[in-house]
Amino acid sequence: MASGHGHGHGHGHAAARGTATGGHRRRLMLVLLFTASVLVVQVVGAIASGSLALLADAGHMAADSAGIVLSLVAVTLAQRAPTRRRTFGWQRAEILAAAANAVILFGLALYILYEAVHRLSEPPEVRSGLMLVVALVGLAANTASLLLLHRAQSDSLNLRGAYLEVLGDLLGSVAVVVAALVIALTGWQRADAVASGLVALMILPRAWGLLREAIEVLLEAVPKGVDIEAVRHHIAHVPGVVDVHDLHAWTITSGLPVLSAHVVVDEATMAGGHTGRVLDELCTCLAGHFDVEHSTFQIESATHREHESPVHD
Repeated sequence: MASGHGHGHGHGHAAARGTATGGHRRRLMLVLLFTASVLVVQVVGAIASGSLALLADAGHMAADSAGIVLSLVAVTLAQRAPTRRRTFGWQRAEILAAAANAVILFGLALYILYEAVHRLSEPPEVRSGLMLVVALVGLAANTASLLLLHRAQSDSLNLRGAYLEVLGDLLGSVAVVVAALVIALTGWQRADAVASGLVALMILPRAWGLLREAIEVLLEAVPKGVDIEAVRHHIAHVPGVVDVHDLHAWTITSGLPVLSAHVVVDEATMAGGHTGRVLDELCTCLAGHFDVEHSTFQIESATHREHESPVHD
């Protein structure tokens, strides 16, 4: 404490263990192995059968593989220790990877839609038997990947992105299986183009949702599940606190919300040297009620407000 200012920091398990994605690196590597293997099978199958739907699904698999590689690279970077220049290390690299994944998915979906429209007017001959076999292989691999990521996806935005991509692949594989059966049973070749369009339409909303969440983190919006006015209310009702201002909450990376605030205490608390108790109660309150374990507080007297910049709220 110096010149009437106190700083309280709560460092919880999230900061200690690195990022939320880091704990699931092995799952990501297994999903990458499944995805890359099926990608090769689908590309060969698409060329041999003439199916755009298979090629679209292979394209989605390629985007997933690239996204998972980005995620793994980001996880590795995020484990690096903080430096004087990067005091939070590389933890936000995970969010940049999630945004990159979303952009890749958008481009892929638009390309598939373009090709699907073209094929509706001029449908080529498709070998439905081979198309069905390859689609079933993709369906099995996607199911296995989805099960691997199901529980982990709630821990990290990056893992959620991978989970949604695999879910899109799974639904895409179902669409391809149905299209192959329709072609085999009825001979309606346009089913391949229709399935391709459905795959693209399934990709778009998931890509948008992932991009929106990544942008929210990059713009340092209040973390999901944190009511900033409720936080203000809790801080203001800690014994000895008379006001709170410059209250900010944001997310460094998935699983690591942070908060800072200027807390005004009464003269008795300041004069009696009880600001340490106030800091302890503030950190305990935020960790217990809002799951924010990395917080910074500036303790000040009521008269200090007169010396602060007018930009402070």
